[in-house]
Amino acid sequence: MSKTNILPGFRPALGFTLLYLSLVVLIPLSTLVFKILQPDSDLTWSGYLDIISNERVQASFRVSFFCALIAALIALVFGFILAWVLVRYPLPAKRFFDAIIDLPFALPTAVAGIVLASLYAPNGWLGGPINDLLGVKIAFKPAGIVVALIFIGLPFIVRTIEPVLQEIDPSMEEAASSMGASRWQIFSKIIFPNVLPAAITGFAMAFARGVGEYGSVIFIAGNLPYVSEIVPLLIITKLEQYDYAGATALALTMLVISFLLLLAINLFQLLIRKRSAPPKTAKP
Repeated sequence: MSKTNILPGFRPALGFTLLYLSLVVLIPLSTLVFKILQPDSDLTWSGYLDIISNERVQASFRVSFFCALIAALIALVFGFILAWVLVRYPLPAKRFFDAIIDLPFALPTAVAGIVLASLYAPNGWLGGPINDLLGVKIAFKPAGIVVALIFIGLPFIVRTIEPVLQEIDPSMEEAASSMGASRWQIFSKIIFPNVLPAAITGFAMAFARGVGEYGSVIFIAGNLPYVSEIVPLLIITKLEQYDYAGATALALTMLVISFLLLLAINLFQLLIRKRSAPPKTAKP
């Protein structure tokens, strides 16, 4: 039986999937591109270059992508630790911790931003002691953006790594330990290769969410040009000023850069999967 016949109604399901992707993703994004390419468009190629080469715009791109990258890397480390604890240790209140981890999915991002800004403000419960002890200000700085993006991206890491850890057979680790392998060797040779593709997927999802995040960031970022201003806020600002050409140029640039970065991450993940796949044996 071929793979396409395993799922009943494969062709209608495939058609519905393509229709959904076209209506939700392809058509809106292609409309953005076609609007720019129209002869009567207000945005010319020279005007596009002038908008993108603006120092304030370039600074906002650096803040958005750099903070999203740092937040995704930090969330990757702590997300793996959380997933490991949830899978390998019996917790009396595991469902409670699961609900807390999934809270950013259900909590409105604006509410999260207000709460984080209150906690990490210079006079906040966490921001005050950190500022007094370390002399580091988090709120209204790029560090505040990183904190907000970690809060948003952490569930993606945990929920992609957790099922993979559950599928790893403990007997493999026990066999390696009985043969004299150290804990580090067990982790690097057995656990890490199995978890790496899922970790890359979670990292890509957290990074993509962080690049386009708006609600949880604007309250804690401070929104200072050249310091803590993100691209989504700059797009909203241009729309409020009726600068549709500038907003379109920024949106298209962010779309292209995000797509290229995600494509590179997916290609890297595919390469990892091919290298970790067992060699094919010849059929007798």
